[in-house]
Amino acid sequence: MVSDRPAADHWQNTIISFESSHQLRSLGVDQPDPPGSRELAVEHQEFKIRLANTEDRRESSSMLINKMYSWRGYSTALNNNDPPNKITLVANMDSYTVGTMTLCFDSEIGLPADEIYSDKLDELRQQGRKLCEPTKLAIDNSVRSKRVFASLIHISYIYAHTIHRHTDYVIEVNPRHVTFYKKMLGFKDLGEERVCPRVDAPAVLLRLELSYMQAQIEKFGGMMGSAVGERSFYPYFFTRADEEGITNRLSRRG
Repeated sequence: MVSDRPAADHWQNTIISFESSHQLRSLGVDQPDPPGSRELAVEHQEFKIRLANTEDRRESSSMLINKMYSWRGYSTALNNNDPPNKITLVANMDSYTVGTMTLCFDSEIGLPADEIYSDKLDELRQQGRKLCEPTKLAIDNSVRSKRVFASLIHISYIYAHTIHRHTDYVIEVNPRHVTFYKKMLGFKDLGEERVCPRVDAPAVLLRLELSYMQAQIEKFGGMMGSAVGERSFYPYFFTRADEEGITNRLSRRG
């Protein structure tokens, strides 16, 4: 069930809320839960997606990022030199932040990936492509719902493609996660493996044309378990009606 009733919600500025009863495998990373993880698995979970536009929300997003990245052995110095041309989304269950992602928009200051892949990104810019970069994506290991991941990506897509007319996602991922992003969202190779100094780890540059994402959302959005044989995340994206409601609300906020 999806709700778009922000006026009745005690959390201000909720973009959308939804319930999920799916208890599924971890999202693409096979590893044990970090020490001290909360057990949040319940029969029905209600999640709310909001902008991290307050100090508390930004802090909770940073704490989740640091927790998940440090557990994987990456550098936790992830909050320095953040570009101003970005938005951050958070997913909450009860009072806990269980998911977050930041979407960076291309501008005269560039994108985080320009640090090691400016040659590849400049090739796309010269073709007239309008780029944006999803970064700092983290889902708490105690959450087993595909809808949290899918909802964060779908709302970022609405900001990027529907509202601001960007044409492509570019994303730096650890080589171990390349197959996951290709199979689950349709990303393609763009840049060979290089070392990313921001997290002191190897990275591969991937690209996703947002027209492809649009077609997949239109085909599978909202189908969830009824999309027999479809193994991507697109059935867990919102329906067309839900997307239109989210777009209208975000557009009114400017």
